[in-house]
Amino acid sequence: MEQSGVRVGPQPIAAAGAQFKDSPRNTSGGASISESLARGKDAIGAAATDAMNAAGSDLQSLQADLNSLKDTLAKFMAQAGSEAARSARDVTSNVADQVGGVANNLADRGADMASAASDQAKSFATELENMARRNPIGALAGAVVVGMLIGLLGRRR
Repeated sequence: MEQSGVRVGPQPIAAAGAQFKDSPRNTSGGASISESLARGKDAIGAAATDAMNAAGSDLQSLQADLNSLKDTLAKFMAQAGSEAARSARDVTSNVADQVGGVANNLADRGADMASAASDQAKSFATELENMARRNPIGALAGAVVVGMLIGLLGRRR
């Protein structure tokens, strides 16, 4: 391969081929070496072309796989976002239902307690009224004591 400047030993390959041409033992050797070199060069070129074609094909396949992976990942993220939003709505709805139920329960209990307190206040007032009718002087003395206590408490503050 004198064209590429490759040397084998101390002289270029073409010079080695010329040496074989001049040799009396092998008269057709120069042609066979040139042909062998040409065939080798063609084989290397064909192998390089095949390797480049295969690499190009592999690169295109890799590109297609990456695009497919990107699409799959985008679909997965969209589904995950949708599921997260649905879960958040469900949790919010459940919490709102539970809070509403607790609020209704508390309102019912409050109404029951208010009714019970009202009934007790009415019965206490009725009892005080009956005591005042049976013992008017004791009722007046009790009212004076309660008034004095309220006055003392008001003065401290």
